[in-house]
Amino acid sequence: MTATPPPARAVLDALSYARGRTVLVADEPGPGVWVGAPSVAVDGDRFLLAYRERRPGDRGQAVVVAGSTDGQRWTPLARLRREDHHCDSLERPCLVRTDAGRWRLYLSTATPGTRHWQVVAVEADSPADLPGAEPVVVLPGDPERLAVKDPVIRRDADGWHLWASCHPLEDPDATDRMRTDHFVSAGGLSWTARGTALAPAATGWDRRGVRFTAVLPVADGLLALYDGRADAAENFEERTGAALGAGAAATFERLAGRPVLVSPHGRGGLRYLDAVRGPDGALHVFYESSRDDGGHELRHQVLPGPGW
Repeated sequence: MTATPPPARAVLDALSYARGRTVLVADEPGPGVWVGAPSVAVDGDRFLLAYRERRPGDRGQAVVVAGSTDGQRWTPLARLRREDHHCDSLERPCLVRTDAGRWRLYLSTATPGTRHWQVVAVEADSPADLPGAEPVVVLPGDPERLAVKDPVIRRDADGWHLWASCHPLEDPDATDRMRTDHFVSAGGLSWTARGTALAPAATGWDRRGVRFTAVLPVADGLLALYDGRADAAENFEERTGAALGAGAAATFERLAGRPVLVSPHGRGGLRYLDAVRGPDGALHVFYESSRDDGGHELRHQVLPGPGW
């Protein structure tokens, strides 16, 4: 019998920077050099992790897929380069396994010379074969009006659900603004918009933008962890907030008027939090976090207990 998951508050109370540990850092740490934006999945007795590499002036240069049996030590399996996708940058990926047992990687790609982003998908029998797969555009956005990126995906009895960060492009000086929209699909390739799940607050720490990074089932609904920023200066240094929805199609309500998780280093950025129930039954949490040297690293925390 599957245990009942804990309530949202219990999850938030268990999250702690101090209880986590660094698992991946860039080869040359320094300002603007980042390893992060993780998406995690489970394949039998191992974890699979898709994450982004970024360097100053080079932006998001690659997405790496790696494997691990403990969530701590990682072996690279594949590397998808920005040049291979003819884009200016790659951002947060999303790795899922299809009902047919194949691996599908959703990539956020920046259209060259513009502020526009879209989401494409590549699919293969194994993670190692993903770099050679042909990309398919699944969320095109609108080159003149809307950038769409950073997908988060869950499946339930009603089909596939996707939450994406959506950036209005009409004002070229404010394209960092973002909200999170909900999309649905029968198979994960053709998506239909269903409205906004969470919009920026009128005031406060997340008034400039909100971006879902994980959606987890809890006893009282669905818990969304999201990145928030107060102004354009906090772009790239968002902190983690929490919101609760009654179901996938719900509009989510904030659980706190402040971030629930921040880094004690650098400018406090702690973002792109993702989580998955591991082979050991615990909830494994991964996120990108600011460092004192201006770089970002990837960290891991284990939340033991039943119900995941």
